[in-house]
Amino acid sequence: MGLQQTLKALADPTRREILNLLKNKRLSAGEITDHFDITAAAISRHLSVLKEADLIWDTRDGKYIYYELNASVLEEIMLWITDLKGE
Repeated sequence: MGLQQTLKALADPTRREILNLLKNKRLSAGEITDHFDITAAAISRHLSVLKEADLIWDTRDGKYIYYELNASVLEEIMLWITDLKGE
């Protein structure tokens, strides 16, 4: 995905917090929703934006969908920023 879409996804504090939750383990949408005071539909939309930006992956396990962090996209952003700084 493009850098612009990735940065737009990262601009929202709720989406950044979702990524923070996923840095240690995969979680279901319900488990993610339990950490917030917003509707499941709103969390679903945030997850869609993160998925479209390739920041997360989802896998189905039975009746649940689990989400996990795609750290490779974040590494690409870090490399770009480091290059931009000239280091």
